Amino acid sequence: MIRLYKGGAYLLKGTDIIEEGIGAEEKIKSLTGRGVSKEEAAKGTIAYGILEAHNTSGNMEKLQIRFDKLTSHDITFVGIIQTARASGLERFPIPYVLTNCHNSLCAVGGTINEDDHMFGLSCAKRYGGIYVPPHQAVIHQFAREMLAEGGAMILGSDSHTRYGALGTMAMGEGGPELVKQLLERTYDINMPGVVGIYFKGSPRRGVGPQDVALAIIGQVFANKYVNNKVMEFVGPGVDNLSVDFRIGVDVMTTETTCLSSIWKTDGKVADFYDVHGRAGAYKELNPAEVTYYDGMVEIDLSEIEPMIAMPFHPSNTYTIEELNKNLKDILADCEKKAKVSLGGAVEYSLQDKIRDGRFYVEQGIIAGCAGGGFENICEAARILKGGNIGSDEFTLSVYPASMPVYMELVKNGAAADIMQAGGVLKTAFCGPCFGAGDTPANNAFSIRHSTRNFPNREGSKLQSGQIASVALMDARSIAATAANKGYLTPATDIDYDFNCPKYYFDSDIYKNRVFDSKGVADPKTPIKLGPNIKDWPEMSALPENMILKVVSEIHDPVTTTDELIPSGETSSYRSNPLGLAEFTLSRKDPEYVGKAKAVQRAEKARIAGDDPIAELPELKEVFERAKGISPDMNVGNTGIGSTIFAVKPGDGSAREQAASCQKVLGGWANIANDYATKRYRSNLINWGMLPFVILEGDLPFKKEDYIFIPGVRSAVSEGAGRIKAYVLGGETKAFDMGLGEMTEDERTIILKGCLINYYRDEKSIK
Repeated sequence: MIRLYKGGAYLLKGTDIIEEGIGAEEKIKSLTGRGVSKEEAAKGTIAYGILEAHNTSGNMEKLQIRFDKLTSHDITFVGIIQTARASGLERFPIPYVLTNCHNSLCAVGGTINEDDHMFGLSCAKRYGGIYVPPHQAVIHQFAREMLAEGGAMILGSDSHTRYGALGTMAMGEGGPELVKQLLERTYDINMPGVVGIYFKGSPRRGVGPQDVALAIIGQVFANKYVNNKVMEFVGPGVDNLSVDFRIGVDVMTTETTCLSSIWKTDGKVADFYDVHGRAGAYKELNPAEVTYYDGMVEIDLSEIEPMIAMPFHPSNTYTIEELNKNLKDILADCEKKAKVSLGGAVEYSLQDKIRDGRFYVEQGIIAGCAGGGFENICEAARILKGGNIGSDEFTLSVYPASMPVYMELVKNGAAADIMQAGGVLKTAFCGPCFGAGDTPANNAFSIRHSTRNFPNREGSKLQSGQIASVALMDARSIAATAANKGYLTPATDIDYDFNCPKYYFDSDIYKNRVFDSKGVADPKTPIKLGPNIKDWPEMSALPENMILKVVSEIHDPVTTTDELIPSGETSSYRSNPLGLAEFTLSRKDPEYVGKAKAVQRAEKARIAGDDPIAELPELKEVFERAKGISPDMNVGNTGIGSTIFAVKPGDGSAREQAASCQKVLGGWANIANDYATKRYRSNLINWGMLPFVILEGDLPFKKEDYIFIPGVRSAVSEGAGRIKAYVLGGETKAFDMGLGEMTEDERTIILKGCLINYYRDEKSIK
C-alpha cells in the first residue's frame, strides 16, 4: 500500500521512479540520452523553483524568503499586530488577511472575543489589510478561494497553512515570523530536503482524502521521514483525484511534521481557479524531466482503506476493518497509551464502547479546513440520504468551511438531506478542532473529520476530572457510522452511488461582507483596544550568566503545544499575555505557573536593584555554589529564570503562545532531547528563549534543581556549539548543552531578550 524508499530517488518524466544507487545515473542517461547529475536533478523539483523565486539571499543553501501574502486568525492576529506595533509597524507591506474563525463564539470571557474582532477590523483599515468577519469562512478555505496562486508562497500563523494542492507553497509558523514579514524582513532557513509523494491508481468508492492522509501520517510520523522537509506530490495518481480530494490530503501534511507541501498542477486546478473567478492565478507546475528527491513515498491509492486515528495522536492509525476485527486488543492498547498521555489524572476506558461486539461512538463531526469542503459534505449527504442517525446518544454536526460552500449545499439539496437525517449544519467555525465547540460528554467517543485528536483537544478538562476521546476519520465513514446509528462503519461497507454536483462559487457573499482595503492604509483610523487587549510586558536582555530553576519535567515521548498552552476556553485570553500565561502547562503540570512566578519574583527584585534572596531564600546557597564555579559572577551580571525539560516538545499548532507564555512568566530556556518542529524552536528563539538540547548521556538534573550557566551571553554571541552548564543539586555536576545552528539575527534576538527588543533597538539606532 505504502512504500518508503530507504534513500533518495529519481523521478523520470513525472512517472518512473529510479531508486538512487549504483547504476541509477547510467540508467537515466540511457533513457534520456543525456547525463544528469544528482545536484542538477535536485534543482528540478517544483519546490526548488518556488523557493528560488522567493529567495533574496542569492544562496540557495541559506534561504531568506519573502512571502507573497500572510494569513492569521483571531487567536493569533492580535498578538502579532501588537508585537509589530511595538516594533515600529506603519503599514502592511503585503496582503494580510485577518479571519475570525476561532474566537467566533462569545460565550466565554464576556466581550473579549468580539473586542478582538473589532481590533482586527480597525487594524485592517489602519494598516491596509483584509478582514473576514466571523462565520464567513475558516482561515484556510478563504485562502484557497481568494488568496492562493500558482507558484506563490503564503505564510500563516496557523499550523495548517497548506495550499500546495493549488500550486501555492504555504507554511504555518509562529506569530513572530509573520511580524518579520510585516517589518519587511525575511524568513531564514536552510534549504529543506524535498520528499516525493508518488501517487498511482485511484481511490475506491467510500475512501476519502482523510483516509489517504492518515495512512501517510501513520507511516512517516514516528520515523521523522519528512520532518522539516517539503512534501512534493507527483505521479499519475494525482490526475485521478479531484481538487477537493487533493486539498483534503494536503491540509493534513502538517501532522507529518513536514515544513510545507506542493503538488503538480493540471487542468482540474485550472478549473478550480476559473470557478472562483481567478483564472489568472493558475500556473502549471511539474517536476523536471529528471528530478531527484531526498526520499520517496510510493502510494497505491487503490489499496487505501477507510482509516481511523485512535486517541491521542493522528499517527495512531488503523484501518477501520482492522479495529472492528480486533476491538478488545486495540482498545486495550489505546487505554494503555492513555495512561502515559493523561498521567493517570483521570479514569479512562474504551472497553465500555463495545456493544454486542460492535464499537459504538457518541458523536460525529465533519468540520473545518479538513472536513468542511464541498465534496466531503456532498458525499456524506448522499450516504445519509433517506436514512437517519437515530434518537439515542449519537449526534452529528457538520460545519461547511465557508459561507459560499454552505450556500451551494443549500441550493443542491445536500443540506436538506443531512438535516432530514438528524444532522445539524452550523456555520464556518474552527471550534471543534481545538475544543471550543461540540464538546462531548465525559468519557464519550467522538469521530471527526478534522485535523487533530490530542488529549483534551475536544474540550474536556483533566483538571475538572473530565476526559473524552477523539478519533480522526473521513467524512464518508463518519456518515456511514451515522447511518448505522453510531456503530463504527467504514464507508466501503455502504452501497451508494455518488457523482459530485458541480460547484458554483458566489463571490458576492464576500464582496458584501469582507472588508478589503485593497492595500491602502488609513493611518487616521484609531485602533479599537478592548480592556482585555494588553501590551507585552517589558523583557530584559540576556545577562552574562544565568541561573535556571527546573520547574517542570515532562518525559512523554512528545509534548504538544496543546499541552504547553491549552486550546479551547483559553483562546479568550490570547490578547492578554499575562492573563493567558496563567494557563501555561495547566493540563500537564498544574504547579508550573506558581513555581515559575516564584522564580520570576526573585529576578524582578534583582532587576530593580533589590535582594533576590529576600524573595527566594533558597538562592543564597545557589549563589554561593555558583560563585565557587565562577568567582566573577554576582547579582548584577547573573540572571535568574525558570526552565522546563521535555523530551521532544512542540508537536502540533504553530501558536507562539506555547513559548511566549513561558517567557512572560520568567522563563529563559527550554531543555529538550530534540524539538518536534522547527516552528516551535523558532518561537522560542523569537521570544528570547534558549532552545537547549542535551547532547549526550542521561538527564543530569531533575525537577527543582538549579542549573548555572556561566558566560552564556558570550557563548551565544560567539555562536558556540557547546555550552558548559552545572547542576547545583545534591552535588555539583558539569554537563554540556547545545543550541543547534542559529543565524546571526537569531543570536541577536536572544541577546536582546526578544524580537520586540531587537526591532525596537534597531529602530532607535536608525
